[in-house]
Amino acid sequence: MNDWITHFVEDGGYLGIALLMVLENVFPPIPSELIMGLGGIAVAHGKMEVLPLMVAGTLGSTLGNWFWFMVGRALGYQRLRPLVARYGRWLTMDWVGVETMVRFFGRHGQWVVFAVRFSPVMRTMISLPAGLARMGELRFVAFTLAGTTVWNALLVWAGWQLGQNFGQIEAYTAPVALASMVLIAAWYGWRVLTWKAREG
Repeated sequence: MNDWITHFVEDGGYLGIALLMVLENVFPPIPSELIMGLGGIAVAHGKMEVLPLMVAGTLGSTLGNWFWFMVGRALGYQRLRPLVARYGRWLTMDWVGVETMVRFFGRHGQWVVFAVRFSPVMRTMISLPAGLARMGELRFVAFTLAGTTVWNALLVWAGWQLGQNFGQIEAYTAPVALASMVLIAAWYGWRVLTWKAREG
């Protein structure tokens, strides 16, 4: 996959970056670290400029997140009720928890959306519950755009600093991604083992 992404960036330029960042958020296995890191390397080599690179990457990422947000809004959280009733333990969620989540996103969801843009695993996944909770669309887009801008700037800076190849970037980002996945798996296992449904 890395070679394919590298060739796509080289051949597609800024448009290729934007398309890959859309796909990265629709199909999370495509890593933004590689896409924007390669963009930063291209800047270091004089093949790209920072501003159009940031615009392409950030708009692409925001559009990909907006896709899952709109899927969630179209579904609506009430459609989760049969799934929660049947698979509550494996979802580690009861209906009281669903309604609490909806209220939380209504009041503070924008800060969650902003913060998880820095998480290798959660940055795309958070868009669906934000949509299910009917978070305001303008707030979602604004805070997604802000968080994505900061994250992409860090990746471009890392690529520009290293200026050689993705292997060096991966040496820094891969352990963080692995640690995040391990922590999330451990947290999920603990939730399943200790979960008890509440009356609601």
